[in-house]
Amino acid sequence: MLMRRRRRRITLHLLVPAMVVLFVLWIIGLLWFATVLPREVGQAKRQTDAIVVLTGGSARLSQGLDLLAEQRARKLFISGVYRGVDMAELFRVRQQSPDEFACCVILGHDADDTRGNAIETAAWIREQGFGSLRLVTANYHMPRSLLEFRHAMPDIEIVPHPVFPENFKQDEWWLWPGSASLVASEYSKYLIAFLRTMVAGPAE
Repeated sequence: MLMRRRRRRITLHLLVPAMVVLFVLWIIGLLWFATVLPREVGQAKRQTDAIVVLTGGSARLSQGLDLLAEQRARKLFISGVYRGVDMAELFRVRQQSPDEFACCVILGHDADDTRGNAIETAAWIREQGFGSLRLVTANYHMPRSLLEFRHAMPDIEIVPHPVFPENFKQDEWWLWPGSASLVASEYSKYLIAFLRTMVAGPAE
């Protein structure tokens, strides 16, 4: 019994400091992550072969369609569209007819998460023979999206095009519970994705 108690005490004495160190490192990483979230669109005029929009907000789709209308790319691929959702339903938010973009907009229905977005998009990009894409998603989602996309298609040039949701308070995010929770959640998911891609190695 005494030996067991001693072992438990030793384990606790080692475990608690280790947990404190990991938590401090996580906090430091969280602060770093918040500082690297994009605040503006870089290379706004850059031409790419395709525009890729990750579903998750009407602002992303609107931005993608605007870019297509400005002829920044030949085609627009929308990844992660719910099965059963068609062009007409998607375009209702813009109050536009899908016929206006019928030639150049493709819907992807196979992705359920960011990794799935990257895999689905990589297959489509290779099928099209494209060499570059402009990635449209929310600014807080951009680091993880770039990580997954660059892992899935290291040979493709990816130009980030962040969208800035009104409900995400990037300045002083720690004062807003919703924004703080979002940053913490995205950072944790980013860490998991980073570790997974490191273990998995280069995509085939």
